[in-house]
Amino acid sequence: QVRLVESGGDLVQAGGSLRLSCAASGSPFSINVMGWYRQAPGKQRELVAHITITSNTYYADSVKGRFTISRDNAKDTVYLQMNSLNVEDTAVYYCNVVDVAGFRSWGQGTQVTVSS
Repeated sequence: QVRLVESGGDLVQAGGSLRLSCAASGSPFSINVMGWYRQAPGKQRELVAHITITSNTYYADSVKGRFTISRDNAKDTVYLQMNSLNVEDTAVYYCNVVDVAGFRSWGQGTQVTVSS
């Protein structure tokens, strides 16, 4: 059982910043991809950003230039630095990891609320 511990979600004013973190433990294989999804009320879950073990990154168009994803492979931890937050960023953010065998794990989610 892979355990993902998420932290960093909070209530923040528009224009502010937050840093999310997710630490993985108990994986029987090396982790290939680490990323973040989000889901707002009434909307489908969407991929926000991910980073591979070779440091290839992906960002949704809506967060390019504002969010930065990074990882510490020694600690099996992924970070999402979120700057210039706006109301549309309000959502539950979910950590997601995929190991080299293709097994996918999900975090419980952490709430990010941006006030206007």
